[in-house]
Amino acid sequence: MPSATDLNSSTVASAWADNMPLIIETSHQRSQRYGLRPESPADYGPLARSELSLLIERNRLLHAHAVPAMETLYQQIVNTHNMVILTDSTGVIVHTLGDDDFLEKANRVALQPGVAWSEASKGTNAIGTAIAEKSPTLVHADQHYLSANHFLTCSAAPITDHLGNVVGVLDVSGDQRSFHKHTMALVRMSALMIENQLFAATFEDAITLHFHTRPEFIGTLMEGIASFSPGGRFLAANRNGLFQLGLPFTALQSHTFSSLFGLPVSALYDHYRTAAPGLLNLCMHNGVRVYGRAQLRLANGALRQSLTDEHPSVANTPQPAAISSQAAAHNRRLSGLRYLRTGDPQLELVLDKVTRVLGRDIPIMIMGETGTGKELLAQAIHNDSPRAMSPFVAVNCASIPETLIESELFGYEDGAFTGARKKGAVGKILQANGGTLFLDEIGDMPFSLQARLLRVLQERMVTPLGSDKSIPVNVELICATNHNLRERMARGQFREDLYYRLNGLVVKLPPLRERTDLETVVKKILATESDGGRYQVSAEILTLFRQHRWPGNFRQLTNLLRTAIVMAGDETDIGLRHMPDDFLDDITHDQPQQQEANTERLLAHGANLEEMEQSVILKSLEAHGGNVSATARALGVSRNTIYRKLPHLKH
Repeated sequence: MPSATDLNSSTVASAWADNMPLIIETSHQRSQRYGLRPESPADYGPLARSELSLLIERNRLLHAHAVPAMETLYQQIVNTHNMVILTDSTGVIVHTLGDDDFLEKANRVALQPGVAWSEASKGTNAIGTAIAEKSPTLVHADQHYLSANHFLTCSAAPITDHLGNVVGVLDVSGDQRSFHKHTMALVRMSALMIENQLFAATFEDAITLHFHTRPEFIGTLMEGIASFSPGGRFLAANRNGLFQLGLPFTALQSHTFSSLFGLPVSALYDHYRTAAPGLLNLCMHNGVRVYGRAQLRLANGALRQSLTDEHPSVANTPQPAAISSQAAAHNRRLSGLRYLRTGDPQLELVLDKVTRVLGRDIPIMIMGETGTGKELLAQAIHNDSPRAMSPFVAVNCASIPETLIESELFGYEDGAFTGARKKGAVGKILQANGGTLFLDEIGDMPFSLQARLLRVLQERMVTPLGSDKSIPVNVELICATNHNLRERMARGQFREDLYYRLNGLVVKLPPLRERTDLETVVKKILATESDGGRYQVSAEILTLFRQHRWPGNFRQLTNLLRTAIVMAGDETDIGLRHMPDDFLDDITHDQPQQQEANTERLLAHGANLEEMEQSVILKSLEAHGGNVSATARALGVSRNTIYRKLPHLKH
């Protein structure tokens, strides 16, 4: 069944297509009122170079977020006699990308930076009409008001801020003979991507929730995004967010995170203090359940503000510094190296090594399979280091689009756009200044950026995009990867000089299947997830856990136990009936492989056939909690056979 968002998108698209003839007719009438004639020449004079530079500076934030999206869009239409155009809120072209053969034609009608394409200047055209209508607009061939532009087909979508104000236009213009009906869809998706990026940059000291009724849509263009003050007061939402919330912006201004999503903001903070926070399961004010993932990008006074926004009458509020130190101490208790010591010899060796280099300015490289707790270890290292009171900033190099990772890491120069604060973006490296920068999945960093990262690490200076000023930076660096970086170096995918700059201390986290502390780990996860630890797993389940291969490691185990807690409800003992079906299927699949491995191990040690049979029976008995009947059924033999092979069971 399609989601509400899917239906909304298709409905809007259909309504837009139906309204296009009326939009063109109304635009032609406006063009006449502007005093234009179809055959008359238009004003093609571009801005002077100094004025164009000032225009770009005024639209710095729009330009910085739009250019990567424009490059991605252009790659999808390259060699089709088209160009991608970005304008400001008045229709003046700020930036273009295009095929060389078409750019020459475009210059004849002044499709170039510094030229105005408002309706007052050019009559009916996709850019000017999209601004006038505040709606995506397609103008094809002779639908253009000026005859000189009849060779064009143009698809434009306005870019709006969180208040609905048009701050720019994204357009694809090309030869009308190369028109493709899917171009408008690509333009609209790219404009929405830019809007979401601008939204995130506008609300930096805030809680930003990404949500949708379907978890797989979180992180896509279909997700809703809503920002709240550190105390939970509603600030703004993107288009999909407003649609899912089902309330106008004016009504939402009186709401809080708690009133909209049924969860106190303090509980949200607690959720993200856990070892491995998963997706939030929230119930909106209208009764619709959604999944969510929050970003907590908060300044030092965030927790103090959280007491005043939703509870303004709270008295004797501690000072920000006091709350900050309390929060840091709380985090250290929950996520320090001591908390990770659970008795496994391999892990103990890793923790001993990292303890020796704390505060020594030695970069740490954490190796390990996906889900082995690399970020948890990095956070624990930070919390036990002299930098514990400073920021810990994590960047997943694999999850950020390649076109955006440079601006995410290094930031960009201050700028402004209509309706928003005049404020650039501080990159992740500068956000971590004085603290710890954790680069997860470093092996997936684009090769082109590796040289720039190396230069930052060597010079300890960061130059934001669009700036000629270098800013000193002091960070402790921790990296993590599940790749073999030496193999990637051999294939030319990772720089050798960067590798040797990063691997001051290399440690490897063991996978869950190789650890000896499974029972302790299970108890810790149950205590964290059940807020008190009243649940325990049965001996039968613990036996199955020890036999499982755990391809997803701790992430898989945590999600499994979280589900089991919900299934158990008021029962305190978690048993086989509380396990999800896919886990039971995995166990069934694993047992023959485990038995085969045991057989090969016995043969390698010279075991005879009788010893091998006894080993298989004992393993099956253990898997079935000592139940002889269940073991006999699983092995396809009689109970008497079991007793004959293992006579001690009769006693």
